[in-house]
Amino acid sequence: MFVISGLFTRYVLKWKMASVCLFLCTILADLILLVVSVVDLAHGQTAKLSHSLAAVYIAVSVVYGRRMIQWADHQFVHLFLKMPRPKKSLLFGKEHAKHERLGWYRHLRAWTIGQGILLAMVWFVGDMSKAKELLMMAGRWTLVLVVDFVWSFSYTVWPRKEPKEILAKPRNW
Repeated sequence: MFVISGLFTRYVLKWKMASVCLFLCTILADLILLVVSVVDLAHGQTAKLSHSLAAVYIAVSVVYGRRMIQWADHQFVHLFLKMPRPKKSLLFGKEHAKHERLGWYRHLRAWTIGQGILLAMVWFVGDMSKAKELLMMAGRWTLVLVVDFVWSFSYTVWPRKEPKEILAKPRNW
C-alpha cells in the first residue's frame, strides 16, 4: 500500500516529499512486522509459517526493496501515465552469465540476512519443538538457494547464445 500510495503521490499529485515519506513507511512496516512476529513468539506461541515468512520477507525487502520499487515505478509510469516502457536489452554470452551471477549474489545476501533473522528467532524462542517451522524454512530456503546457484552459474559454463535471427539482422548502434 505504501509503494502504490507513494507512486500515486509522486506522479498524480506531484508531491515529491510526501511520496518519499510514503516510501520510507515501507521500511517502518517491515520493522513493525518483525516486532510483531518476535512479540508473538515471546508470548509463547509456536512458530508458524507466518513467522518464518516474515523473516524471509524482511530479508528480501532489504536486498531487493529498491529494485522492486524501481520496477513498480516503471510499471506505474507506463500503465497510468502512458509513457513508453524502458527498452530492455537482451543479454547473451558473458554479459548474460554475469547478470545471472550478480542475481545469485543478491539472493545470497538476502538468504544470509534471512538465515540470521530465522536463527535469531529460533534462539529467541529457546524451545526447538516450538521453533521447528523456523528451521524448516531455513532448510527450504537453502535448497532454493542451491538450485538458484546451479541455474545461475550454469550460464557461465554454457552461455546463452544469441538467436540466429538476431545475428542475421544488422545492429543499429
